[in-house]
Amino acid sequence: MANFYNDNKDLQFHLSHPLMEKIVELKEKNFEDKDKFDYAPVDFDDAMDSYQKTLEIIGEICGDIIAANAENVDHEGPKHENNRVIYAEGTQQNHEALQKAGVYGISLPREYGGLNFAMVPYVMAAELVSRADAGFANIWGLQDCAETIHEFASKEIQDEYLPRIPKGDTCSMDLTEPDAGSDLQSVQLKATFDEEKNCWFLNGVKRFITNGDAHIKLVLARSEEGTKDGRGLSYFVCDNKHDDKILVRRIENKLGIKGSPTCELVFRNVPAKLVGERRLGLIKYVMSLMNGARLGVAAQSVGLSEAAYREALKYAGERSQFGKAIINFPAVYELLVTMKARLQASRSLLYETSRFVDIYKAYNLISNERKLTPEEREEHKEYQRLSDIYTPILKLFASEYANQLAYDAIQIHGGSGFMKDYLVERLYRDARILNIYEGTSQLQVVAAIRGVTTGAYLNKIRQYEANVTASEFAKMKEQLIALTADYEQAVALVVETKNQEFLDFHARRLVEMAGHIIMSYLLLLDAQRNSEYAKVAEVFVKRAVSLNAEKFDYIKSFKAEDVENFKMVIES
Repeated sequence: MANFYNDNKDLQFHLSHPLMEKIVELKEKNFEDKDKFDYAPVDFDDAMDSYQKTLEIIGEICGDIIAANAENVDHEGPKHENNRVIYAEGTQQNHEALQKAGVYGISLPREYGGLNFAMVPYVMAAELVSRADAGFANIWGLQDCAETIHEFASKEIQDEYLPRIPKGDTCSMDLTEPDAGSDLQSVQLKATFDEEKNCWFLNGVKRFITNGDAHIKLVLARSEEGTKDGRGLSYFVCDNKHDDKILVRRIENKLGIKGSPTCELVFRNVPAKLVGERRLGLIKYVMSLMNGARLGVAAQSVGLSEAAYREALKYAGERSQFGKAIINFPAVYELLVTMKARLQASRSLLYETSRFVDIYKAYNLISNERKLTPEEREEHKEYQRLSDIYTPILKLFASEYANQLAYDAIQIHGGSGFMKDYLVERLYRDARILNIYEGTSQLQVVAAIRGVTTGAYLNKIRQYEANVTASEFAKMKEQLIALTADYEQAVALVVETKNQEFLDFHARRLVEMAGHIIMSYLLLLDAQRNSEYAKVAEVFVKRAVSLNAEKFDYIKSFKAEDVENFKMVIES
């Protein structure tokens, strides 16, 4: 029997991070639930034991059921019948197995049937599910909608909807439309308030909606007559009761993640409830939900990267050419080592970001019950700021690395990897969406560049620098200090031009330079806790030195007027 948690010591390592004690104490509010619920932890060790045991249960379901069903689900896919979605047989089995295990809604408070887990173990569960089947991870991961309901909706709405999620009701976030993809300010689905019925009604079309026929739906809609931008949008929750008010017009035929139904929907006078306040739908609530979704896509990316690396490693060890296993050829083992370094770096960034999110969200909930102390307010502000600047670089790197690892896994398989007989063919197709949905890589750069120009990334890099103290890492630390100086100079060269287009042109280079340094330091800090990570850190730092030097040289050689020459190439 396979267990995707027990066979992954890296997950167990990240779960043991020193910051987990603070996270658990904040999440459990000094373990106040121990007298109300017999399954609530009584102390930190008890909470960690619950995390471990639950992840073992999910790991077993992933290894024995979800991964085993993945190929058939990919071939069968969901069906569209009578304006509804019917899951593939394997998808339904996966869903029922996790539901029966009681692991839906694991981050929800216990009063709603959840386990009140911190974000770190929840993200680990998402990584496990994604390793088994990245397509099914979308259905699993959309329980994030419950977090938005819990954080922003009224108590009445919470009491109505949240208890249903641990019982297996599925969710969707209905944002995009035929004429409003990434530009959510252009959303036109109309929300109208009926004074007589004291109810909102939704009318319009949504497109590219993941798990579009879900039971519980969070919908972005235009509530303010005559508006054209984000200030006229509000957020609503509605119930898909299959009463012909929400119709599935079609299921998209996609390149990958085929088990996840992506739908076009028609809303016909659908009764809905307002989440939070009017006009804040996009500005506040969707932005919060999108940050959670991007964390989910990063976990999905790392899970797929883990699957790709394992398949490549296994094949390289078994496949012989010219009298020896191909893993013994430098061209192959260098590729495998680079794959592992990227996997470990993206995973370290994933759980660093998750810890930041855990702490700021815990303070959010505490602030709803009492006034935070000045020290708590300062810490809350700091961790929210870190979450905001880390989420886009995490989503950028994790999704790009997943695509690269899937590509490299096929390359190691050679011609066999191009055939549907091997798992890597599906991984390659599934990976391609990761740097597109929930904000393309280009949009992540737009979100991340502020962390560059304000010096926020540089400040955090300096903190990491101060924390790397082990003498055996002195040489790598010196390399990273030099890289940081180059990064600081590159930022100055671009920013001092005061040319916005020039900054936009070099934004990705600057963001990637920062990301390489941050991940290098995270791997060094991992190695400081466990020497087994030292070799991977060394490999990644070498690559960071090379990649950043190339970007820095390009920036130094590039003048602001050169941007116009680039545009002329397109126009000619």
